Amino acid sequence: MTSIVTERDGAVLARYEDSDRVFEVTFDSIDPTDVTLRFRRDGEKVGSIYNDDGTSQTMARLTTARDGADFIGVEVPKAFVAEILQTAIDTDRVTDENEAEGYRLRVLPSADE
Repeated sequence: MTSIVTERDGAVLARYEDSDRVFEVTFDSIDPTDVTLRFRRDGEKVGSIYNDDGTSQTMARLTTARDGADFIGVEVPKAFVAEILQTAIDTDRVTDENEAEGYRLRVLPSADE
């Protein structure tokens, strides 16, 4: 498994790669709720990270069609999600830091998984 979360070309690039999946997104802001992180680029939602209903799986979802109706989802580790959230906070890319903290408390208490 390899991952990278870094600023690049005025945005944040987040990439997770494992033997059976790849997830990559570039965003300029994250809009958090208590259980979801929404990635935004140029004001448009381009994906999100959420917990799969009733499980401990953290799923990353990317919009694949211009109208936003199609998507692809893959499981990503909470440690990767925690790194994305922390980078967004550190680079002032979170729309609401109180909601980000709520997300961290609800979804990422054991981010070392």
